[in-house]
Amino acid sequence: MSKPRAIIIGGSVGGLFAANMLRSIGWDASVYERNTEALSGRGAGISTHPQLHAVTKRLGIPFDDSMGIAVNSVVFLDRAGRAYDQRETVRLMSSWGRVFASLRDPIPDESYHLGKSLVSIEQDDEGVTAIFADGTRERGDLLVAADGGRSTVRELFLPGRQPEYAGYVAWRAMLDERDVPPDIHAQLFKSYTYCLPPGELFLAYPVPGRNNETQVGQRAYNIVWYRPTPPEQLADFCTDASGKCHGTAIPLPLIRPDVVAWSKAQARALVAPQVAEIFERDPRPFFQAIIDFISPRTVFGRVALLGDAAFLARPHPGAGTTKCAMDAEHLADSISALGIEAGLAKYQREQGAFGAGLVSQGQIDGSYITDQLKPREQRRNKDVSWGVEDLMRDHEGRSVQVRRILDESRRV
Repeated sequence: MSKPRAIIIGGSVGGLFAANMLRSIGWDASVYERNTEALSGRGAGISTHPQLHAVTKRLGIPFDDSMGIAVNSVVFLDRAGRAYDQRETVRLMSSWGRVFASLRDPIPDESYHLGKSLVSIEQDDEGVTAIFADGTRERGDLLVAADGGRSTVRELFLPGRQPEYAGYVAWRAMLDERDVPPDIHAQLFKSYTYCLPPGELFLAYPVPGRNNETQVGQRAYNIVWYRPTPPEQLADFCTDASGKCHGTAIPLPLIRPDVVAWSKAQARALVAPQVAEIFERDPRPFFQAIIDFISPRTVFGRVALLGDAAFLARPHPGAGTTKCAMDAEHLADSISALGIEAGLAKYQREQGAFGAGLVSQGQIDGSYITDQLKPREQRRNKDVSWGVEDLMRDHEGRSVQVRRILDESRRV
């Protein structure tokens, strides 16, 4: 008897979690990625949670020291660069690239296809067919949409529903460890660092290197800087040198030099000089618009939305990669236990509630930044900025938060 077959649309970590989990229950799973070249996360740092570690361990990928950088302290720096608070912590900071590589390695090359841009989907009682721009067709028993926040699959089934801009962006920068000045390295490299310009949030922490190295001297330092950004300013940021506006997401190479120069000048003016120096030394900092999206459904016949294709949660809970892993695990387990139809119904009910809960939590966590664009009388926290205790409570409680949201979703 032939194995049931899954067609996975999207070759990033969500698609790879789905492919690996479905293969673990005896399915054949093939991945189709629209990009023509191998994916690269430019070293983007990610937080990790026990729930993520559990899924990778189940797939035979131990979350050991090779997967991330241990951080043992949290430090708060003022504008002058003085540490005004420091706490102990236990965190393992990884990167998109490191997780991606660990998930890509088990997938045979013949099951991972680049340059496959989906244009339509056909399905009947017996299966589902993906039709690609090159004219090829792939038939399977299940199609998993793991094609990100601007999902083509989601647009086919929910046309016109778009993510909502939250009113701020995350500027990102990363510097190779060898390029961090020695005095700054000695002071900060082992720490998770906060700066708190009024109405903003600046984070910095070590991550694996650009080629996923975790050895001393080969790692990198990562920056995420949340900044209120009115829609008209975002439109300007997303306009390239030719005058073309790319909506809310411009390809990194097209960000205008004057926008990059402005961001570096802002760092010099607003955050501690140590981390401003790191931000400035990155030749290509970039930004991502923070957006929210809750899908009213995650299952359409034999098609299931997974990860960011279903729910776009703000990064504050630090659970984007973890959610992809948990979605894939739940989808595979539900189908294995109940069959395709009943399993998909269970997946939609429970992981739908989980995804919506994460989106809601991200909105709560980011409300202080969102409110900066509102008149003062309409702000929820009119005169209060983040304090050390607030941030430490969130910093230490993220994994508990994910567990709480998961438990609540199972009671739906």
